[in-house]
Amino acid sequence: MTKIEFGTDGWRGEIARDFTFENLERVSHAAAEYFAKCKNIKRGVVVGYDARFLSREFAETTATIFASRGIGVWLTNGISSTPMVSLAVVKKRTAGGVIITASHNPARYNGFKLKGFYGGPSDPDDVKIVEKNISERPIVSKTSLKSFNDYVTKKLIREFDAKQMYLDYLPTKLDIPAIRHSGLKIIYDPMYGSGICTLDRIVPVATQLHNEHNASFTGIDHPEPMGEYLGDLIKTIRSGDENYNIGLATDGDADRIGAVDEEGNFVDSHRLFMLTLKYLYEDKGLRGDVVKTVSLTSMVDAYCKKHKITLHETPVGFKYICKFILERNILIGGEESGGYATSLHIPERDGIFNGLLICEMMAKKKKSLSQLVRELHHELGIHRYRRVDLRTTEEHKQRVLKRAKIGVKTLGKYVVRSIKTIDGYKFIVDNGWLLIRASGTEPLLRFYAEGGTTTQVDDLLKSGMNLS
Repeated sequence: MTKIEFGTDGWRGEIARDFTFENLERVSHAAAEYFAKCKNIKRGVVVGYDARFLSREFAETTATIFASRGIGVWLTNGISSTPMVSLAVVKKRTAGGVIITASHNPARYNGFKLKGFYGGPSDPDDVKIVEKNISERPIVSKTSLKSFNDYVTKKLIREFDAKQMYLDYLPTKLDIPAIRHSGLKIIYDPMYGSGICTLDRIVPVATQLHNEHNASFTGIDHPEPMGEYLGDLIKTIRSGDENYNIGLATDGDADRIGAVDEEGNFVDSHRLFMLTLKYLYEDKGLRGDVVKTVSLTSMVDAYCKKHKITLHETPVGFKYICKFILERNILIGGEESGGYATSLHIPERDGIFNGLLICEMMAKKKKSLSQLVRELHHELGIHRYRRVDLRTTEEHKQRVLKRAKIGVKTLGKYVVRSIKTIDGYKFIVDNGWLLIRASGTEPLLRFYAEGGTTTQVDDLLKSGMNLS
């Protein structure tokens, strides 16, 4: 039997190789066993799905297994984002939720994310319970299963419009009229993911790319809102044909955000996080602690120190951020991959929400995105950043990790001043840092670097990748 493990954000696998109906049934039974002991279980569980191949069929399988265990299921009636499912969990006060998605992974992957009753990723300890349930129940009997339609007829499975619920909610938290009346020309790239056919229902004049259902993500290697995958968006803005003010992009399940300014320059998640933090703290007058993963920019550290804001640092994975949000008063928390949550919203990453919040900021402050970024650099200094995902062999991966564990005194010409091992190995140098860690969902080594110049970043990355 395939060993099933949950990574930094759920269980993922290649469709037909690892992510099969048989393995999904094992995971669904294990999750049902966990949910059955949760409070609010009488209100059922929300199940949603993204735009990937067979996602609807996988969601129906999960819903059928939950229903066979006597658990009521609220099944989304169409493609839904992770934040839509999480919001529905809160609105319907269910025991939790599941979304079938592989997030930013390539099209050949699919996945299974667990959501808590609070509308965010399940606690790591709860995920371990589900994993234990899987290992203890490797064989699943299908004799008690009826068909999906049988459970629909018995009203153990009910479909609902998660997208409309989400669209009705947004104007209660964001100044949508200010965005609509600002004259901002917005272009949005959902990257064929769960964000398709959504933004135009909020801001009807917005232009959209890759906005149709395309389970193969044709032309997009990873549906991830990073500069190297946003060529079409950048090219469209740089053409100058429509004079766009901002380009937004979200990943496969629309919980992460990336942006492009009016000049066609990619604005990474580090700057978006910082701009949002400044807007919440300085313009909206909101207060609270800040929490970030070890891979997020040191601009956050500098800003929090300047304003005497308590800062918490966690391993990579939004589930760790969410835990802080549930236990403390958190103003904003997030990670370098473009996922962050604010006190305005549920404890969940939400690319569309955060993208609109950036647009609200531009509308209210009457400033372009490039101007806001320049002001940020003027205040905190220029910080360059790059991440390299190196697909490699297990042997090479272990050699690099072993070398990092032993310790490194220099990275090229840069002296290592200190090392953090919160998650992987983070080497601090003057005006920069290098982080090395293994991916939790793919056979990759990830190298992250930040520095005062592009040259410094490149040198740090090169030194890191040469470790062995």
